[in-house]
Amino acid sequence: MPCKFFLFLSLGLFLPSSNAGRQMPKLSARKLCADSECSYPILIARAVQDYNPADCRFISIRQGQLVYVYGMLQDTGNLFWAGSVQDSYYGGQEAHIGHFPSSVVEEVQALEPAKTEVKTTKWDFYCK
Repeated sequence: MPCKFFLFLSLGLFLPSSNAGRQMPKLSARKLCADSECSYPILIARAVQDYNPADCRFISIRQGQLVYVYGMLQDTGNLFWAGSVQDSYYGGQEAHIGHFPSSVVEEVQALEPAKTEVKTTKWDFYCK
């Protein structure tokens, strides 16, 4: 029995580590939002292609899904947006705000103007 326990522990050392629960590097120092809390969606977009995230700061997007965009990162030349994927009416995917490349979506409907510049914080890029 002790041998099996030691084997189990030693295998755990070689498993890939997760980024969950830790601070990740900032993607930008500023973002454009509809309000100072970034609590209102700026626009609704539809995914034109699948996107598989590089790490936990980003969200998975499947072609055809609707994405509510809450912020546009500024220091990256507007390459990354922050939003939440809406899977279905019954909530097949938990509403989680994360980042994604703006190139994988197309605007469907503008909701609020992105006129408020907000500084990003460590929580914008914290992996949950």
